Amino acid sequence: MTQLAVHDPASGALIAQLAADDDAGVAAKAQGARAAQRAWARQPLAERKACIARFRAGVVRDLESLAVTMTRETGKPIRMSRNELNGLLPRIDFFLDAVDRSTADETVLDEGGLQERIEHVPLGVVANISAWNYPWFVGCNVILPALLTGNAVLYKPSEFASMTGLEIARLLHEAGVPRAVFVPLIGGGAVGEALLAQPVDGVFFTGSVATGRRIAQTVGSRFIRLQLELGGKDPSYVCEDADPQAAAGSLADGAMYNTGQSCCSVERIYVHERIHDAFVAAFVETVRGFKVGDPMSEETYIGAITRAAQLEVLEAQVADAKAKGGRLHLGGHRLPGPGNWFAPTVFSNVDHTMALMRDESFGPLIGIQRVAGDEEAIGLMNDSCYGLTAGVYTPNRQRAERLLSQLRAGSLYWNCCDRVSARLPWSGFGDSGVGLTLSTYGIQAFTRPRAWHLRSAC
Repeated sequence: MTQLAVHDPASGALIAQLAADDDAGVAAKAQGARAAQRAWARQPLAERKACIARFRAGVVRDLESLAVTMTRETGKPIRMSRNELNGLLPRIDFFLDAVDRSTADETVLDEGGLQERIEHVPLGVVANISAWNYPWFVGCNVILPALLTGNAVLYKPSEFASMTGLEIARLLHEAGVPRAVFVPLIGGGAVGEALLAQPVDGVFFTGSVATGRRIAQTVGSRFIRLQLELGGKDPSYVCEDADPQAAAGSLADGAMYNTGQSCCSVERIYVHERIHDAFVAAFVETVRGFKVGDPMSEETYIGAITRAAQLEVLEAQVADAKAKGGRLHLGGHRLPGPGNWFAPTVFSNVDHTMALMRDESFGPLIGIQRVAGDEEAIGLMNDSCYGLTAGVYTPNRQRAERLLSQLRAGSLYWNCCDRVSARLPWSGFGDSGVGLTLSTYGIQAFTRPRAWHLRSAC
C-alpha cells in the first residue's frame, strides 16, 4: 500500500506514515458516495443539523489535541491553531442557524390558480480539494454547508494537513455522518487527479492559481459546479490622516499572522508620503518584536514555513527586490537549523517592477511603497491580476468608502485587514478565483435551484 510521509516543518522529522489512496480506491469510494447520497439527502434537515451540532461538540471536547496535531504538521504556532479552532465554532453556529432560511422553498407567485415556487436541491456528490494553511476554516467552509444541504463529500485534504483531515473525518463520523457520505482521500497530486476523474457534481478547490487552472481545464467541459478559491496579493493604503503607529500595528499583524501564510495576508502596503517614514519605523519595530521559535511554544508568533519549496520563492523575491533598489530593513534570509524557517522580512523603497509587489509571497515578507496621494494608491492597488481583499486606513469613513468602492476586490476593509466573517461572502476578482463560500450565498452554492410551476386546474 502506498504511504504518505508527514514531516514536521519545524524540525524536518518524520511524524507519521499515512495509508494513501490509489486510483481504484478513489473510484470505489466515489461509487459508494453516489450510492449513499440520496439516503442522506432524504434525511430531515433537523437530523443533518444534529450531526453537525455533535461534530461541533467534538471539536470543543478535543480542541487541545486537534490544535497540537495541526501545529505539528503545518508549523502553525500553537496559539494560532487554537485560534483557528475556536474561530470555527461561530462559523458552525452560523451554518446551523442559516441553513433553514437559505434553502427553504420560496413561493414567488400564488394567484389565479397558479403557484410558482423555487426549491433548492443538493448538487449530489461534491469533490473538495482543500488547503493546508487553515485546514479547519477552509475545509469546513465547504464540508459543513455541503453536508447540511444533503450532499455527499469526497474530501482530499492537502498532503501537508492530512492528519488534520483525518481528524475532521473522525469527528464527523462519530457525530453520525455516514462514512460513505463523508469520505477522506489521502495523498498528493495523483489522488487529486483521480478524484477529478470521478463523475462528481461539483468541484470545490482552494489552492494555487496554477493548480486552479489545471482543474478548470480538466472539468470545464463537463458543465458541473466549479468553485476555485485561489491566491491573493492583498493591498492596503494608509492615508496621511491615519495614525501611523496604530496602522502599523494592525498591518504588521495582517502581514505576519500565520507566518504570512494566509490567502488574505496583507502582501503590499502603500503609504502616503507625509507619514511614510513614521509608518515604516513603527512597522519595523512592531515586526522586530514578533517572536520566532518553536511552534509549540506559547510565546511564538512566527512559526515554520509549511512547504519547504516556498523558501526558494521568498529568497528569489528578496534577491529581486535588492537588485532593483529595495531597502531591506529586517530579515531577508533563511534561519539556521533543521526545518523550514524564514526571518520576518520588511522592505521599503519598492515598486511594481519587483516580484514581491506583484507575485504572491505566502510568507513573512512585505513591501511598503511610498505614494503621493489617493489617485496613485488606487491605481497601484488595482495593478494586479489578483483581487481578493483590499483595505484603507483613514479616520474619514466617507473618504474610505469612496476609495474602497474603486477597488477590484471581493472583500473591502476600513481600518482593519485579514478578517473573514461567516456572515459575508468570501470571493475574489481575477486570478483570485470564481465562486464563493460563506454567507447564505455560500450555503446555496451547494444546491441547485429548481423551478416549480403548479396550476390548480388544467
